[in-house]
Amino acid sequence: MTSPEADDVALKLLHTADWHLGRRFPSFDEADRITLTRARVDVLDRILQEAEHVGADAILCAGDLFDEPNPDREWWLPVATKLAAMKSRRPVFLLPGNHDPLQPGSVYHPDHAFRRALPSWAHVVDRDDYSYELKDVAVLHACPCRSRAGQDDPALALPARAPGDERIRIGMVHGSTFDAVDCQTNFPIAKDAAAQRGFDYLAIGDTHSFRNVPPDARPPVVYPGAPEATTFGEPGAGNVVAVFVSRSRRVTFRADRVANWTWQERTVRSLAELRDLKTEPQLPRTVLRLIVDMRLTAPEFEEAEAILGEMKGTNATHGRVGILQLVRQQMVLDTRGIEASFTDLPEVLRATVARLRELERGEQSEIAREALYHLFRLVRGARAS
Repeated sequence: MTSPEADDVALKLLHTADWHLGRRFPSFDEADRITLTRARVDVLDRILQEAEHVGADAILCAGDLFDEPNPDREWWLPVATKLAAMKSRRPVFLLPGNHDPLQPGSVYHPDHAFRRALPSWAHVVDRDDYSYELKDVAVLHACPCRSRAGQDDPALALPARAPGDERIRIGMVHGSTFDAVDCQTNFPIAKDAAAQRGFDYLAIGDTHSFRNVPPDARPPVVYPGAPEATTFGEPGAGNVVAVFVSRSRRVTFRADRVANWTWQERTVRSLAELRDLKTEPQLPRTVLRLIVDMRLTAPEFEEAEAILGEMKGTNATHGRVGILQLVRQQMVLDTRGIEASFTDLPEVLRATVARLRELERGEQSEIAREALYHLFRLVRGARAS
C-alpha cells in the first residue's frame, strides 16, 4: 500500500515486533547458529535506517523483542547502544510480549540495567494504562504482557475513544488474533477490538509473518512479522511496516523488507534439479533446508556429492549457499551394474565386490553400499593418476 500525499500526512510510524534477540538455533551447525543469532542483532540497524528513511515520528516495537524475560547482557546491551546512537531522537516504544513479559527481574523491570542504559527517547510500556501523546495530533495507548500466556484480550483492555476526541488513536498490544489456532489461550484479540475501542491503527506482535487481519480490515490490525525469520515456514517474515495517517485519519501502510536472510525449504529429486539449484543467484543470502530425494548411480552420486560440497563450503572456503542444512536420508546409491567399474581389478578385489553385493541384500546393506562407493572412488582416483 502506498502513502497518502506528503502534505496530507499528519503522522508517520514504523511498526516492528518479534525480534527474538537471543534465540538459539540448535538444529544448525555451530558456525551457522552463531550467524543466525547475530543476524537478529544486525537487523536492528536496518530497522532504524528504515525509520530514518520513512521520516517516522515514532517507532512502535510490539513485543517479543527478546526471546526470554531476562536475556544475557550481550543481547540487551546492543539494543540500548543502537537506540542511544540514533540520528533522530524520535520516540521508540518497547512493549513486553509473551516471550519477554514484564515481571520482577525481567529486562523491562525498572531495576534492570537495561532500563538505566536506555536513552531518554526510548520508552518501556510498563503500565497497563500506558499512553503517550504524539505530535499533539495523536495518542498511543498500549498494554504490556505480564506472563507467558493469558486469556484476557489486551486490545479490549485499552480505553475506548471518548466522545468528541478527534485525535489519531494508535493501539499497541501483543497477542493472537481470532484466526490463530491458539487464539483462546495466548492473549486473544477480538476481531472487532480495534473498532470497539476507536483506534485508527492497531499495532500488534506475535505472528512472525506480515499480515493485516483480516485482509483489508478497517481499521487496520497489523502484524509486521519478525524482521528476520526464526524458522522455515514463515513466508511473510523479514519486514517492518511503514504507517502513514492523514489529517482526516485515513491510514495507509506498506511492508518494507529489512531482512538479510531468506529461508527456504526445497526438495531436489534429480541430478538436473541439483545442477540448476546450484546456479540460483540468491543462494548467498539464503538459509536453505535442502531435502535430497534421489537414487543415483555411482558416477552420479560422486557428482552430487561434489555439488553439495560446493554449496555447503568448508572451513576454508565459503559455500554457494549462505547457510545450508542438508537432509539426505533419501539420497541413495544405486549399485546396479557397478561391477562394470571393477572388471580390471585383481580377482581378490572382485571377490570383495561380489561379497559386498551379497551384503547389500541383508541388514548391512547401507554399510555395504558405502564400501562399494568408496572402492569405486579409489579405483577412479587410481585410474586418473
